[in-house]
Amino acid sequence: MRSGMSRRTVLKTAALASTTMITAPYVRGAYAAGSLALGCWDHWVPGANKALIKLCNEWGEKNKVDVKIDFITSQGERDKLTAAAEAQAGTGHDIMSHRDWNIKIHQNVLEPLDDVVNALIKKYGPISPVAEYLARIKGTWRGIPTTVGSQVKPCCSRLDLYKEHAGLDLRDMFPADESKYDRAKTDMWTWDVYLESAQKLYKAGFPVGLPMGQTSDAIDWVGALSNSFGVVFVDAKDNIKINSDETRQMLEYLKKLMAVNPPEVYAWDDAGNNRWLISGKGSSIMNPPSAWAVAKRDNPKVAENCWTHGMPKGPKGRFVGQLPQFYGLWKFSKNKAAAKDLLTYISQKESVAQLVEASVGYDLPSFKTMYDLDTWKTVEPPVGTVYSYPPRGDEQTSIAGAPARSEVGAQIYNQAINTVMVAKFTQGNEKLDDVIKWAEKELEGTLRA
Repeated sequence: MRSGMSRRTVLKTAALASTTMITAPYVRGAYAAGSLALGCWDHWVPGANKALIKLCNEWGEKNKVDVKIDFITSQGERDKLTAAAEAQAGTGHDIMSHRDWNIKIHQNVLEPLDDVVNALIKKYGPISPVAEYLARIKGTWRGIPTTVGSQVKPCCSRLDLYKEHAGLDLRDMFPADESKYDRAKTDMWTWDVYLESAQKLYKAGFPVGLPMGQTSDAIDWVGALSNSFGVVFVDAKDNIKINSDETRQMLEYLKKLMAVNPPEVYAWDDAGNNRWLISGKGSSIMNPPSAWAVAKRDNPKVAENCWTHGMPKGPKGRFVGQLPQFYGLWKFSKNKAAAKDLLTYISQKESVAQLVEASVGYDLPSFKTMYDLDTWKTVEPPVGTVYSYPPRGDEQTSIAGAPARSEVGAQIYNQAINTVMVAKFTQGNEKLDDVIKWAEKELEGTLRA
């Protein structure tokens, strides 16, 4: 989800957020070693919250700390509104969940977490560069990546439709075992091949469904494609780079690709592509395994033919959009040592395994060394359907707005400059040069702001 909230909006709604934020409270008994209050994102997967409760319960029992968790919905941005209200008031929870760019927004009231994050990196290896871009501010970690709610958005496609109408065996191309990836086969999965197959599927009556609105699903897949074409909006030194051959190549490509999507994709919200796949009309989307999980209940025949797999490769590589979530520790917390210890505990691989299992593979840690968990190998139908959900092989994570300074990147993302630009060219039929000039002016505005 995107956030375009102004300070005035936050002030008007802070009181409402603070009184309506809690959707499922969990309170532990009192203990002698103090207390901790957590404000956590309310998971969409039934039962997933219970796994976090269990972990906090275990830690609280061992450390004699009274733990309270408030699960706060992201509907209507209530989690962000709650965080904004607490940041301004200087009181509230000790630990708060933060989505996308919120660590940057609240950096001045968040406790440094270098000791916690660096210890995890030492134990588990490199962390996702997207997580670092969003939460490591001026060399200091102000948030710790969570497993809960963190996601990437690769392809989720119908095995039967691709085989029948496009002549492609996606399970052979991306098997449920990374050691069996054949580079020659995965290298064949390019954006050109994606377009060719999308044209065949469109002709057969089963188009791919790629949103082109101003919500995160659209922004993320277009951001990944942009990176694979080598498109840069603004670089790390504030140079506007959108007027380039790479941008022209990308837009010309998208003109062809969007022509074989259903026309309503320009109006879809983040649920539009899910509904398209679940309906049986869609052949492929770019999304976490949520659509597949709902299809298991609502349309089992679709679910048993779903296969999550790598994104297409472009001239500059293969990229997938990532949206990590984070835990932040407020500077006004009265129990910082205990909070850091709890964050360390729920970030261990053994804890992460429980969270991933509870979410049926939706939740994604930011450490590649944790991608060998059994859940992605065993959930079904079909067995291995979400194995390639974590980035594997040569797939790299990315986020729209990077590599610009994060405050600039946040504006590029929240204003959906990438998808608006595409819509102007592909749906509005505006001239290519005019679209690029429009984007340049918008980017100039982000730099001034």
